[in-house]
Amino acid sequence: MANFFPRWTNLLPLKIAVCAGSVAVGAVFAVSYYATPKTLVEGYQPSQPIPFSHKIHVDQLGLDCRYCHSFVDVSGTSNVPTNNTCWNCHQHVAKDSPKLQPLRDRMIDPDPTDPSKRHPDFGKPIEWVRIHKTPDYVYFNHSAHVNRGISCQSCHGRVDQMEVVYQEHSLSMGWCLDCHREPEKHLRPLEEVYNLKYSDADVSKYTKDAGVKTTQDLGLKLKEHWKIAPKESCATCHH
Repeated sequence: MANFFPRWTNLLPLKIAVCAGSVAVGAVFAVSYYATPKTLVEGYQPSQPIPFSHKIHVDQLGLDCRYCHSFVDVSGTSNVPTNNTCWNCHQHVAKDSPKLQPLRDRMIDPDPTDPSKRHPDFGKPIEWVRIHKTPDYVYFNHSAHVNRGISCQSCHGRVDQMEVVYQEHSLSMGWCLDCHREPEKHLRPLEEVYNLKYSDADVSKYTKDAGVKTTQDLGLKLKEHWKIAPKESCATCHH
């Protein structure tokens, strides 16, 4: 009896298996790379309700991070500025700027005796768009880090140079573990935590040891002095 199937079909199952395997491997590779924080959040730069330039406020005017983010050193999470924080300055400075109209709408009551004349947003908080956020299943204490010499710059980058703030680092588990394994790369004197321009040139102010020339050299000294030994177990962040 003649073969019902042509000879080339003998290799068909193998070809199907090879193709299916290639697709599976490609899918795993794509998900493992493109579904990571590196591609999803690094560079995230949303528009804000008011275009706020950190370069002007921090770099040019010298505003301390804690003036707007007043909870950074006392709370597990940081905070965004309230309307009053902005209004303390801008009721006097650049008060007629069109960019600040959303702030004026929330703070100025044109006629306290006639509520109908108020803007619909009067009294409402400015809805700033959050940029840096760890997953809900991750425990991160903001104050614990800044009060032990980890600067804003380590996680947020040179915010003082940003016209529009963006997420510079992935904040992924691997990225956090790199810091826990070598904290000396990020440790600095507490006086320098909010100095985003901190560099090797500042080290000599804190030691007379000729062998300590770089911020990492000083970080090693601080690590030893403060007996810093960050945990690397899962339970550290996943309670």
